[in-house]
Amino acid sequence: MKRGYRNNNPLNIRRGANAWLGLSPTQTDGEFCQFQSMAWVFRAAFRLLRTYRMLYGCITIESIISRFAPPCENNTEAYIKFVSSKVGVAPDYLIAGNDKDIMIRIVKAMSTFENGSAPRHEDVMEGYKLSL
Repeated sequence: MKRGYRNNNPLNIRRGANAWLGLSPTQTDGEFCQFQSMAWVFRAAFRLLRTYRMLYGCITIESIISRFAPPCENNTEAYIKFVSSKVGVAPDYLIAGNDKDIMIRIVKAMSTFENGSAPRHEDVMEGYKLSL
Protein backbone atom coordinates (compact mmCIF):
# COMPACT_ATOMS: atom_id res chain seq x y z
CA MET A 1 0.00 0.00 0.00
CA LYS A 2 1.32 3.43 -0.94
CA ARG A 3 2.43 5.74 1.86
CA GLY A 4 -0.28 8.29 1.07
CA TYR A 5 -2.99 5.69 1.59
CA ARG A 6 -1.34 4.23 4.71
CA ASN A 7 -1.41 7.73 6.19
CA ASN A 8 -4.99 8.46 5.01
CA ASN A 9 -3.22 11.29 3.17
CA PRO A 10 -3.24 10.59 -0.58
CA LEU A 11 -2.28 14.20 -1.31
CA ASN A 12 0.85 13.78 0.81
CA ILE A 13 0.24 16.99 2.76
CA ARG A 14 3.39 17.71 4.70
CA ARG A 15 3.53 18.14 8.43
CA GLY A 16 3.91 21.75 9.45
CA ALA A 17 2.38 24.55 11.45
CA ASN A 18 -1.22 23.70 10.53
CA ALA A 19 -3.06 21.71 13.15
CA TRP A 20 -5.52 20.21 10.68
CA LEU A 21 -8.84 18.95 11.94
CA GLY A 22 -9.01 15.18 11.73
CA LEU A 23 -5.32 14.47 12.29
CA SER A 24 -4.63 11.11 13.87
CA PRO A 25 -3.70 11.50 17.55
CA THR A 26 -0.42 9.70 16.88
CA GLN A 27 1.80 10.99 14.09
CA THR A 28 4.47 8.39 13.27
CA ASP A 29 5.46 9.69 9.81
CA GLY A 30 8.14 12.34 10.17
CA GLU A 31 7.31 14.08 6.88
CA PHE A 32 3.62 13.74 6.09
CA CYS A 33 0.42 14.23 8.09
CA GLN A 34 -1.58 11.22 9.11
CA PHE A 35 -5.37 11.67 9.14
CA GLN A 36 -8.12 9.73 10.89
CA SER A 37 -9.95 9.18 7.60
CA MET A 38 -9.80 10.09 3.93
CA ALA A 39 -12.58 12.62 4.36
CA TRP A 40 -10.37 14.68 6.69
CA VAL A 41 -7.47 14.87 4.26
CA PHE A 42 -9.79 15.99 1.49
CA ARG A 43 -11.21 18.63 3.82
CA ALA A 44 -7.63 19.81 4.39
CA ALA A 45 -6.97 19.84 0.64
CA PHE A 46 -9.98 22.04 -0.12
CA ARG A 47 -9.07 24.40 2.71
CA LEU A 48 -5.48 24.53 1.49
CA LEU A 49 -6.56 25.42 -2.06
CA ARG A 50 -8.80 28.19 -0.70
CA THR A 51 -5.85 29.55 1.27
CA TYR A 52 -3.67 29.42 -1.85
CA ARG A 53 -6.32 31.46 -3.65
CA MET A 54 -6.80 34.06 -0.94
CA LEU A 55 -3.21 34.54 0.24
CA TYR A 56 -1.15 33.78 -2.85
CA GLY A 57 -3.49 34.45 -5.78
CA CYS A 58 -3.37 30.86 -7.05
CA ILE A 59 -6.26 30.81 -9.51
CA THR A 60 -5.00 28.42 -12.19
CA ILE A 61 -3.92 24.80 -12.13
CA GLU A 62 -0.43 25.97 -13.00
CA SER A 63 -0.22 28.32 -10.00
CA ILE A 64 -1.87 25.85 -7.60
CA ILE A 65 0.43 22.96 -8.49
CA SER A 66 3.53 25.16 -8.63
CA ARG A 67 2.85 26.16 -5.02
CA PHE A 68 1.76 22.71 -3.81
CA ALA A 69 4.52 20.74 -5.55
CA PRO A 70 7.47 23.07 -6.19
CA PRO A 71 10.14 22.10 -8.74
CA CYS A 72 12.79 21.73 -6.03
CA GLU A 73 10.94 18.59 -4.83
CA ASN A 74 8.81 17.43 -7.78
CA ASN A 75 8.42 17.18 -11.52
CA THR A 76 6.05 20.13 -11.37
CA GLU A 77 5.55 20.40 -15.12
CA ALA A 78 4.43 16.77 -15.37
CA TYR A 79 2.15 17.31 -12.36
CA ILE A 80 0.56 20.39 -13.98
CA LYS A 81 0.03 18.57 -17.29
CA PHE A 82 -1.50 15.56 -15.55
CA VAL A 83 -3.95 17.58 -13.44
CA SER A 84 -4.86 19.84 -16.34
CA SER A 85 -5.57 16.83 -18.54
CA LYS A 86 -7.69 15.08 -15.88
CA VAL A 87 -9.65 18.25 -15.10
CA GLY A 88 -10.13 19.06 -18.78
CA VAL A 89 -8.92 22.66 -18.75
CA ALA A 90 -5.73 24.42 -19.81
CA PRO A 91 -3.08 24.97 -17.14
CA ASP A 92 -3.69 28.74 -17.28
CA TYR A 93 -7.51 28.52 -17.18
CA LEU A 94 -8.87 30.95 -14.56
CA ILE A 95 -10.71 28.96 -11.90
CA ALA A 96 -13.63 30.50 -10.05
CA GLY A 97 -13.24 29.87 -6.32
CA ASN A 98 -16.86 28.83 -6.00
CA ASP A 99 -16.73 26.28 -8.84
CA LYS A 100 -17.41 23.13 -6.79
CA ASP A 101 -17.16 20.78 -9.78
CA ILE A 102 -13.75 21.93 -10.95
CA MET A 103 -12.33 22.08 -7.42
CA ILE A 104 -13.42 18.49 -6.81
CA ARG A 105 -11.85 17.40 -10.11
CA ILE A 106 -8.59 19.18 -9.20
CA VAL A 107 -8.35 17.51 -5.80
CA LYS A 108 -9.15 14.09 -7.28
CA ALA A 109 -6.50 14.56 -9.98
CA MET A 110 -3.89 15.68 -7.45
CA SER A 111 -4.59 12.62 -5.31
CA THR A 112 -4.35 10.37 -8.36
CA PHE A 113 -1.03 11.91 -9.42
CA GLU A 114 0.41 11.55 -5.93
CA ASN A 115 -0.54 7.87 -5.53
CA GLY A 116 -1.20 6.41 -8.96
CA SER A 117 -4.83 5.53 -8.26
CA ALA A 118 -7.99 7.61 -8.02
CA PRO A 119 -9.58 8.26 -4.64
CA ARG A 120 -13.12 7.20 -3.82
CA HIS A 121 -15.56 9.89 -4.97
CA GLU A 122 -17.52 9.55 -1.72
CA ASP A 123 -14.43 10.42 0.35
CA VAL A 124 -13.71 13.50 -1.74
CA MET A 125 -17.33 14.66 -1.51
CA GLU A 126 -17.39 14.16 2.27
CA GLY A 127 -14.17 16.18 2.52
CA TYR A 128 -15.70 18.94 0.42
CA LYS A 129 -18.74 19.09 2.74
CA LEU A 130 -16.50 19.20 5.81
CA SER A 131 -14.51 22.07 4.27
CA LEU A 132 -17.49 24.41 4.05
